[in-house]
Amino acid sequence: MSLQSKSIFNLAIQATAAVAGNTFVSATGATASAGAAALGVAYTDAAVGNTFTVSTVGTATVLAGAAITNGAAVEVDASGRAIPHASGVVVGYALSTASAAGSYVEVFLTAK
Repeated sequence: MSLQSKSIFNLAIQATAAVAGNTFVSATGATASAGAAALGVAYTDAAVGNTFTVSTVGTATVLAGAAITNGAAVEVDASGRAIPHASGVVVGYALSTASAAGSYVEVFLTAK
């Protein structure tokens, strides 16, 4: 199955720190903190001060920080990547499998 992104609602926000595309971001315009809630997933890289699009509702293609199985709850790691849920806030559920860190996973985004 190929990965896809089916966003239902996007927001344009201004980056307050450098942001990597396909990672979770906070409402402040920076990479989401490890284990914390996220506003959504950045579509593209963004430099400080640039406006970028965030997928907030729907599915998004996210960079994985570890291997993730299809159906697993995910949380955010310190780099804004998706990892299997351990003790942080669940930000979504994997709709595909990520074989290792650095691969991509489709995530169904959940309300925060």
